[in-house]
Amino acid sequence: MPQRLSQAFLIFTALAVAFWGTAVCHASDKEHGTFPEWSKSTGIYEVNVRQFSEEGGFAQVTEYLPEIKAMGIDLIWIMPIHKIGKKNRKGSMGSYYSISDYKSVNPEFGSEEDFQELIDRAHELGMYVILDWVANHTAWDHRWTQTNADFYEKNESGGFIPPVADWTDVIALDYGSTEMRLSMIDALEYWVREFNVDGYRCDVAEEVPIDFWNDARAALNQIKPVFMLAEGQRPEFHEKAFEMTYAWHQMGEMRKLMAGEINAKNLADYEAFEQNEKYPDNAIRMRFLSNHDENSWHATVEQDYGPAAGVLRAYTFAAPGMPLIYNGEEAGLDRMLLFFEKDEIDWRPHPERAHLTRLFQWKQGNQALWNGAYGGDFVNFKTTAEEQVWAFHRKKNGDKIVAILNFSPESASFSINDPALAGQYTDILTGQSHELEAKENMTINPWGYWLLESR
Repeated sequence: MPQRLSQAFLIFTALAVAFWGTAVCHASDKEHGTFPEWSKSTGIYEVNVRQFSEEGGFAQVTEYLPEIKAMGIDLIWIMPIHKIGKKNRKGSMGSYYSISDYKSVNPEFGSEEDFQELIDRAHELGMYVILDWVANHTAWDHRWTQTNADFYEKNESGGFIPPVADWTDVIALDYGSTEMRLSMIDALEYWVREFNVDGYRCDVAEEVPIDFWNDARAALNQIKPVFMLAEGQRPEFHEKAFEMTYAWHQMGEMRKLMAGEINAKNLADYEAFEQNEKYPDNAIRMRFLSNHDENSWHATVEQDYGPAAGVLRAYTFAAPGMPLIYNGEEAGLDRMLLFFEKDEIDWRPHPERAHLTRLFQWKQGNQALWNGAYGGDFVNFKTTAEEQVWAFHRKKNGDKIVAILNFSPESASFSINDPALAGQYTDILTGQSHELEAKENMTINPWGYWLLESR
């Protein structure tokens, strides 16, 4: 692509994007929104290529794909794969999010052919791959700093500036530049058109104007239907640009629960607010206990949630949304991985793999748990211990699930009296059968939970 786009090309592309945006807006009026049908029942798995193996390459991720598939996960999110800037680099290896060329592959991970093999193998397995995309900023030595300095925000002296004071290894892009926007969309299109990637996870999406994301999504959909995840939580993201947003608010509520600031009823009330008032029916909220940011900068799952990790994990699978795990969680990842240095995952046999496999396969096979408008409505049961126990059910096309969750460190005795409770159920973790009446008296252990299904 030439260093400067011609004025005629800019005008043509802007008009085309505007037209495509109208088409996508019309598509979003459909019951299930714009997102591809394959995403209706899957969970999502995040890959940190550098720390994934001793070699730290695409080939090792490709080799592991059947293991992820066997867990019941069809969607892979790969952290940024592009060349990392050297100027003002943090640590000896730098941050994935300091990108020096949007159309490059980091040679530490392998070649373009190695990356293409990963994509092709995923598709052979019926899996899909989205790339982490950093549209808010670049490295200090991105080629645009030499060819298109007007693509960047400047300080009063005309110098480049970090988007956040602590992000000293990157500089902020200026979305007032039409040419920069079109160059960014061109780079997004490149990976879909040339490598057949299936969409993007968009870094710090709330710091980039939403009209850019709308235009980018419209352009990408002209190549093929893509899946888009925003690192953000604005409801309006779901109108045109994104299928899925981060469920940060729920994570915040879970941490308040652990701190004793709220109880089970408060958590249930907040969930009902999001489901019924804040987000559209076709919105997918990504739920997680960990990811690369949480693991590297905050805490491990065990440090964060301790004995409550199991019941909170159950919540992330049973409530509406798409559950995420970070690579290594299935191996009991119990330490915070370094971000700017090599610090590989300790892959070891661990019971968490079988546990997560059962949960992901449950989600995949039960329509009540499917994503967005494909899944079942979320309906609470009233319990006599509502400050401790949260119980709810979901139904879709003959599939039904019941979740009973004790969000307290004390044993809870309670009753539920609701015709929707009655039925024949299977405990999805133990395989035991249960027959429940409309009125039941129950006792559940501290931080205990039951996940039941009927068909």
